[in-house]
Amino acid sequence: MPEKEEVRVIVGVDTHADTHHVAIITEHGRPLVDGQFQATGHGYRSIIDFARSHGEIIAVGVKCTGSRRRSQSPNRQQRRRRGKSDPLDAYAAAEAVLAERCTAVPKDKDGPVECLRVLRASRTSAMKARTAAINQIKDLLISAPETIRAKFRGIVTSAMIATLARAKPAGHLADPSHVTAWTLKKLARRYQSLTDEIAEADAALKEILDAYAPLLCDLPGVGVEVASQLLVTVGDNSERVGSEAQFAALVGVAPVPASSGKTNRHRLSRGGDRDANKALHHVVLVRMGSDARTKEYVARRTLEGKGKREIMRCLKRYVAREIYRQIMNPTAAPSIDDLRPLRIRLGLTLQGAAQGLNQWPSYLSRLERGLTRNDQLVTAYRHWLDQQVSTVSSTPGLSA
Repeated sequence: MPEKEEVRVIVGVDTHADTHHVAIITEHGRPLVDGQFQATGHGYRSIIDFARSHGEIIAVGVKCTGSRRRSQSPNRQQRRRRGKSDPLDAYAAAEAVLAERCTAVPKDKDGPVECLRVLRASRTSAMKARTAAINQIKDLLISAPETIRAKFRGIVTSAMIATLARAKPAGHLADPSHVTAWTLKKLARRYQSLTDEIAEADAALKEILDAYAPLLCDLPGVGVEVASQLLVTVGDNSERVGSEAQFAALVGVAPVPASSGKTNRHRLSRGGDRDANKALHHVVLVRMGSDARTKEYVARRTLEGKGKREIMRCLKRYVAREIYRQIMNPTAAPSIDDLRPLRIRLGLTLQGAAQGLNQWPSYLSRLERGLTRNDQLVTAYRHWLDQQVSTVSSTPGLSA
């Protein structure tokens, strides 16, 4: 008798904190079996043995794997029709794989980006708690006795926190003034403690970035906060994002057609990772305020009749493209160590160089000190200085 052909199966997994529910279907969509397993090392091995015992595994769909594209989860219409349970969700995950509705590659969580994610989670909660603390302090001061309010009227937050933390309130717990002063002191110390915690998290984030992606922060407007968030969005296995277009969709800046009648325009996607989108928004705001190229672009598009939102949409897409290339193929910033010494050796003032390059002196100063990055301007600046050297060398009686 001919050997029985082995069944090819697809596995779906509905994950939970303590247990995982596993469902198995054939490659033609026929349900076979499902079961529940403990979320432990022994349970994971049992899941593998359970799945292999029913045929050759050709694909696995796992619900909520750290990817922003969670197409493994059952959609709302399906849940309204069939209801919701762990077995149904597990079968739905397997069916989503069969229908090719879920093609996202899950994130690896075994590298430096996972360390960034964990640190950011701690930092975010500390930021929220610190904001709550300062809001409580200000609310209490509004209703505090005048003797307390008068001490802090018109004082900036940093000085107010320092003064409250040093205070030594004395009195009885039945006295509202004493209790208010005592509570304000505790809140101020909490604020200081959270500030120290945030600073420690920032230092740890910077240390990881300096070792893992040191060139990402070279881009204008990209600091530790932005760089760490975008790397967390991409994940340790950056190959899961195969193109600029996929990265743009992942961070919510992919252009979506929004034309109607005689209006021909695009808008940004409202999907993707909103935290990453917020990070890109921050980069655009910084560049619109301090980057010469961005300012020129905004002025040109404004003259073309584009509104601010449309201009920022275009800028976000450009920034996403630039950041994607820097993540995938890091490019070092050009050296700027020779610019200021050469300008000084030629006897040129910063104002004179700025006029020759049609730039703001303050921006040129930041470029010389490495506080901003503009590769095109660095090239133009070095070329202009070389021209000045040639002029000095060819003029009788002058030398560099």
